[in-house]
Amino acid sequence: MQSTAVILAAGLGTRMRSALPKAAHRLGGRPMLQHLVAAAAAAFDRVVVVVGPDMAALAALAAPHEVVVQAERLGTAHAALQAAPKFGEGPVGVFYADNPLVSAATMQALLARLAAGDAGLVLLGMRPPEPGKYGRLVEQDGYVTRIVEFADASPAERAIPLCNAGGLVASAADMRSWLAAVRPDNAKAEYYLTDIAAIARAGGVNVAALEAPFEECLGVNSRAELAVAEAVLQRRLRAAAFEAGAAMLAPETVYLSADTELAADVVVGPYVVFGPGVRVEAKAEIKAFSHLEHCHVREGAVIGPYARLRPGADVGEGAHIGNFVELKAATIGPGAKVNHLSYIGDATVGAGSNIGAGAITCNYDGKHKHRTVIGEKTFIGTNSALVAPVSIGDGAFVAAGSVITDDVPGGTLAIARGRQVNKGKRKG
Repeated sequence: MQSTAVILAAGLGTRMRSALPKAAHRLGGRPMLQHLVAAAAAAFDRVVVVVGPDMAALAALAAPHEVVVQAERLGTAHAALQAAPKFGEGPVGVFYADNPLVSAATMQALLARLAAGDAGLVLLGMRPPEPGKYGRLVEQDGYVTRIVEFADASPAERAIPLCNAGGLVASAADMRSWLAAVRPDNAKAEYYLTDIAAIARAGGVNVAALEAPFEECLGVNSRAELAVAEAVLQRRLRAAAFEAGAAMLAPETVYLSADTELAADVVVGPYVVFGPGVRVEAKAEIKAFSHLEHCHVREGAVIGPYARLRPGADVGEGAHIGNFVELKAATIGPGAKVNHLSYIGDATVGAGSNIGAGAITCNYDGKHKHRTVIGEKTFIGTNSALVAPVSIGDGAFVAAGSVITDDVPGGTLAIARGRQVNKGKRKG
């Protein structure tokens, strides 16, 4: 039978102090919602995301998965109930979008515990180093008898280390029945998802707890908690990069995105930032203080230090991109060099070419972007400006300080600068 994961993402996240919905805030360059959706998609057959009204942008982040709208925010059980028509007949898991680090492995373990058959409801539990005000899972004979909120807990219950992490799984039929039975009998007059544990117990159903690592269960309700979750994710991503064979000389200073791809024998220097969409092939080196996003660095290339690769940059095998060089929508051929203080945008640089210090492509006329094509084994002199659209042929040489506005045929020397004039002797 088909399994279904329901992700509750309707919360506004007022403690974030942001116009963005809470689940749209980013971890590792990816919205929180997409982290949890990816994990759920790996563990369940179907994913359904519950959003609030006027959250079209958040709904778009859930694509291609199904989305339902909670028109009124009446609590977490009410939110889950909106997805009931999508439950199907198999097991159903409910998770919170502000617990973005729950892994697919943990979700699969929840399903396996439910499939064992002795418990009809399985809750996700954790043991925080500082349990604080988390709800406690009270157990007896290996099963959960109730979830007690911190404010209602006795001193003995507050000493319980096992806490409620929020996620849970049950059969579709039970989940529908229990959600429909929840009542808003609390100070906020809201329908709480946690109430289904007591409802299940009252119906004679065993409730079990499955423990997950605390760091997986971190909740994000504020900017400070978002920063804590980011630190956890970065440790996880760095560990995966090491496992793949990449080297980081000062790993605690390297920022990775969730989709960063570092091949074996890549070397990353200190204080490098990988934005989304970066792929680095084997034996490439990314030197200190470089920033990369939506780009491709091919085998054996050297980037930096202090280089910036913007979207669309494609650096060929063995090419060198040096200090204070910026690339955007630019393809750099194998073995080409752009070593100092240059901007290469909307351009193609052929194999083996050399771009001198301070050379730039002038790609924007105030309204439109234009492309520069530089052939193979060309030499662009220091402080040259190539005014696009323009083409420099194979083996051409552009003299230092030139402003090139017309195409340069292959194998020729282009000089486009005022003639030097020396007037008289300097007095004094």
